[in-house]
This record gives sequence, C-alpha cells and structure tokens, in this order.
Amino acid sequence: MSGHGEKFGRKREAAVAALLTQRTAEDAARSIGIGPATLRRWQKEPEFEAAYRVAKITAYRQTIGRMHQLSGAAVSTLGKVMLDPTTPPATKVRAADSILNHTAKAIEIEDIDARLRELETATEANKDGRRR
Repeated sequence: MSGHGEKFGRKREAAVAALLTQRTAEDAARSIGIGPATLRRWQKEPEFEAAYRVAKITAYRQTIGRMHQLSGAAVSTLGKVMLDPTTPPATKVRAADSILNHTAKAIEIEDIDARLRELETATEANKDGRRR
C-alpha cells in the first residue's frame, strides 16, 4: 500500500501548505511554481479538498493550544489590572478578556468535536453490526 505522500503528490502537499501560509491563492500557486488555474483545479478535487481541510483543522488546533497557554497570562493581566486602582488599562483588559472568551469557546468546540467523534464511531459500529 502506498503512503499518502506518494499517492497525493509532493506538489499538492506543498500547495496545501502554501494555501495556509500565503495571503492569496495566487500567491500560494506562485510560491510553489504552478499556475493559479492549476491550483483552482486541484482545489476542486475531493482528495485535495480533504487534505486542505485536515491541514486547516490541524493549524486551528495548534492555535487553540497557544490560546490555552496564554490564558494564564490573561488571568494575571486581569488580576494586575483589578488590583491596581491607579491604572486604567482598558485595552489590556479587553485583550485579556478576549483571550479568556476565545479559550472558553475553544474548549466548547473541542468538547463538541469529541462528542461528534464518539457519535460517528458509534454510528460506524452500528453499521458494521448490521452488515454481519
């Protein structure tokens, strides 16, 4: 059985990465030495679309991890602001509050994702049970 990289192709893998790092699809195509029309055609292929979706989810999960790491600093900032009666750092408070809100939302999304995976697993198990 051939690996994903062999079947999918290195150029397509590079295109997925470029779409995540470049400002536009045209810039992504140019950065890996293909034409924009080629990239648009690849984006219509189910295998490319699936690989791009997985890459976006992976990048998003890494971002969530970074937010989790920053939430402690956000709490510290809020604490300092709340304890310092002379400094009106509204911008710091808004930033810290934003990190906390996004972290809470990320936890909710991860929970929903885990529940969805459990349901999908149970559904697949039920399908397999009926096939026998």
